[in-house]
Formats: sequence, structure tokens, C-alpha cells
Amino acid sequence: MAEWTLQAIVESGLCSGCGGCVAAVGPETLQMRLDGSGWLRPQALRTLTPADQQAVREVCPGIGLRHGDTASATASYLPVWGPVSRLAAGHAVDPVIRHRASSGGVLSALLIHLLESRQVDFVLHTRVAADDPLRNDAVLSATREEVALGAGSRYAPASPVAMLPQALARPGRFAFVGKPCDVAAVRKIIDRQPELSQRIPYLLSFMCAGTPSMHGTLEVLARLQVPPAELAEFRYRGDGWPGLTRADTRDGRVATLDYNTAWGNILNRHLQPRCKLCADGTGEFADLVCADAWYGKDGYPDFAERDGRSLVIVRTAAGQALAAGAGKAVSLEDFDAAELRRIQPYQFSRKAGMLARLTAMRLFGRRVPRYLGLHLARCASLQRPWRLLKEFLGTGLRCARGRI
Repeated sequence: MAEWTLQAIVESGLCSGCGGCVAAVGPETLQMRLDGSGWLRPQALRTLTPADQQAVREVCPGIGLRHGDTASATASYLPVWGPVSRLAAGHAVDPVIRHRASSGGVLSALLIHLLESRQVDFVLHTRVAADDPLRNDAVLSATREEVALGAGSRYAPASPVAMLPQALARPGRFAFVGKPCDVAAVRKIIDRQPELSQRIPYLLSFMCAGTPSMHGTLEVLARLQVPPAELAEFRYRGDGWPGLTRADTRDGRVATLDYNTAWGNILNRHLQPRCKLCADGTGEFADLVCADAWYGKDGYPDFAERDGRSLVIVRTAAGQALAAGAGKAVSLEDFDAAELRRIQPYQFSRKAGMLARLTAMRLFGRRVPRYLGLHLARCASLQRPWRLLKEFLGTGLRCARGRI
């Protein structure tokens, strides 16, 4: 099989839009831009050399992931959930951070703790663009107030890894926060340049069910009957748990949708193709990962509004030290791993069925990501056989109809 090129990665639908390729070859060579489908994709400013293409292959999380020495020696590998050295649930001690965040505010609280304890000088993360309430920007934040502005989920394309060259050009150590694919890309970059581990001592992530295109956001606005041109502020979640999707207009009107409608009925129908082949929705390459620690109701997550609670998975020695030293910033209690499937059923189903999906696509001659050390066979053994058959046949049918 021919080696991957950047063009082939994009055309095959395996680009996650993380921006790792920009970090690998430089912003003078590539830039991330929205395409006609509403995704952020790399655009070449000059012809890529063979060396450029090799650099792209080495850092791209879209074409494959493998576990090396990322996990702490004390971490156990749990099928579906990845390396785990500690599992907890809790929330930010600061009630303002807890309320503004999408769940319990633990990620924001940890970032503020890192800054105020001077373990890092700044944070590379994503927040709403200053000049457009719908667009995401990767930013460098150095204060509590700047970090707080980035609290809350942003269910739209973002390419924070593309900001890595600017972050590295700035003096000091920094923490990186991003989607699982973003973190995996940075981990690959550090593997290529081990000295960067001193500059980027913490990689933090959150569980991800996929990135919706900008068309999904526009559909949400249409449901809210708010034209984009009239928008003053837009939040996907936050200000409560799970929080409302909220659009504020320039003339003072406010329109809202509940989380289950905005995400469950609209946004998740606009996921990019690579997300449907993702075996790492839980951020296995991060030092520490957060997610919604949903309470259950009738065997399903309950989306009733209440005080936020974050699930916390500590994966590495760096993550252990961070969680252990942040007792004044976050309140954490141990969480039972047996409950993970109940509170995060989508993450379980997607990874447990991934081997069936990939097998079907290979039979139809499609190029798929290569996963090493993510234990897809073990994950598949946890799923009911009829569900695996359904995944296999459904994927095969979509391939036959040209829908993948």
C-alpha cells in the first residue's frame, strides 16, 4: 500500500482537523482553513517536500495511534477506557468555575492551579474567538480570568495543535489542553522531539464523542430562529450542568435549547468522518482526562440540571502528581470503574464496535486508521455478538452505497 500523503489523508476522510501537520512542517507551509463542508482542513501554501510528507505521517493521529511508554508504570490498562492509575469524580472548589464549566469544572480548576502554583507559565487551549461568537480560536492564557473565558464545551471545529509553534516561540513551560486527537498529535510530536517534554509538562484532555461541522451549529441557530448575523454571544454548554445551548442577539433576545436536543438531535448528526472511526474518544494519550460524570436514570445518563460533576481519569505519573497536589482547587472522590459503561455508554459502544467497523471497511478496500496497543479485540469481546454483527453489516452497507 502506498505511503500516506497529506492529500491522501484529507481525501480519504481520515483528517481530524487537529492541526498537527501545521505544527510539524510550519505555518509558513500549511494553514488550517474551513472547507465547504464546515471542517478545518490543512491548506498548503507551497508544495510539500518528501521530508514534509514524512513529518506529517509521523505526527498525524488520523492515520493511526499506538501505545508506547506513555502510561505510568503504575497504570492498569482497562479495555475501552485506556491506561488508568486513578479514577475519581468531583468538581472545582470555586463555585463560579464549577457553574460556568460544562460539567464540574475540574479541567479549568487544574489549569488555574498550575498557573497560580507556577508549575506552568501559560496554557494553550481553545475558546470562542474574540471577533466571532461561532468560531473557535486556539489561545495562550496566563491568568485565572483568561482560563475561565475558555470554560465550557465548544462543539465546533478547532485546531489547537496548529498553535504549537507560537507557543514554543514564547518563553516558559505550558500545559496543553485539547481533544483526544489533539493530545495524541502533541504526544507524537514530543516523541519526535523528546526535549519538548520539558516545555510541555502536562497534556490534558476531555472525552470526545466527535467534532460537528459548522453546519451543525448553523442548524442549531436555525432551530433557535436566530440568524448568525444577529448573534452577539453563543454558548454550546455551561452555566449549569449539563447547561443550555444559548444564543444572545445584539438586540437583547435570548434563545435556548436543552443539551439533549442540541447535541442528541442536531449536532451529533454532523460529525466528521474520522470521528466515526475513532478508537480514542477517552483521551488515552493524555496525562489526565475529564468527562461528564453523569448520574444514571433507568439505565441511561440523566441530563436533568444539577450541580456539575466531572469524571477524572489519571493516566500518567505527571497526572498523578497534578491531581494529588491540587486539593485546594478540586474536590475528588474515588469512582468505581464498573460504573463507567453506565455513565459513558457511547464511548463504550464506539470502541467496543470499532474492530467490526474497521474490518468491514478493509473488506471493501477502504484505507483505515491503524491502532496498535489499544486492545480493540479485547474491547470487542465485551460487546454482544449481535451488536458486533450489526456494526459490521451496517458499515459494509454504507461502504457499498458509497456513504463512507
